[in-house]
Amino acid sequence: MGPGEAVAILAAGTAAGGVNAVVGSGSLITFPTLLAFGYPPVIANVSNNIGLVPGNLSGGFGYRRELEGQRGRLIRLGVASAIGALIGAIALLSLPSAAFRLVVPVLILISCVLVLVQPWLAAWIRTRRNDESDGERGDRAGPLLSAGVCLSGMYGGYFGAAQGVLVIGLLGSFLDETLQRVNGAKNILVAMVNGTAAVVFILLSHVSWAAAALIAVGSTAGGLLGSRFGRRLPPMALRLFVVAIGVVSAVKLIFF
Repeated sequence: MGPGEAVAILAAGTAAGGVNAVVGSGSLITFPTLLAFGYPPVIANVSNNIGLVPGNLSGGFGYRRELEGQRGRLIRLGVASAIGALIGAIALLSLPSAAFRLVVPVLILISCVLVLVQPWLAAWIRTRRNDESDGERGDRAGPLLSAGVCLSGMYGGYFGAAQGVLVIGLLGSFLDETLQRVNGAKNILVAMVNGTAAVVFILLSHVSWAAAALIAVGSTAGGLLGSRFGRRLPPMALRLFVVAIGVVSAVKLIFF
């Protein structure tokens, strides 16, 4: 790995950590970066997943005030997330790499759509909440939400770009919480998914440790910065940047 490649991967990790803390689609930055430098898709995905775990944790730390009072809920939902991540990670390692190359472009494009529609999703969630009278709703963190979180964990264990958007949508729909508290909970659940998948990958798969380490350093710093300053960034500009990278990555996987 040359100095230029190392700097680019480190910068991508930093950007991904910040994006994950705020929006939840940082893999659409780091994964294409690794592909551009010639890493095979599965190794790129595995190394990227491991490298982003510290950034997930630093992003969660940055939202620690919003996490107050959510411990019990996050333990329950965290177990569901971990189970889903275990299934997704095993599926990634069990299926032929050709299947990954076939499926991932579709997943990336779906993730890009989710990133674009997230503002409208958030507005819909707020409208639903405002339309309901006080005291009628409460938290419905029951089996249906747990099942949805488990499914999002399966997706995250297999690939995971924009899984944060999925989790925000789920939590915001079922919980009577502000979006900032939902975002804090999202960071913890995504960290559970990526952490569980990382353990599987470390034990059973080949990892590019140099790439993973660079992403880990960058994503840790990016997670702290994103949780602190991310709300000041123009949201649509950030989303368009992420989507552009995702489309380029999908095209590269399909045609090259």
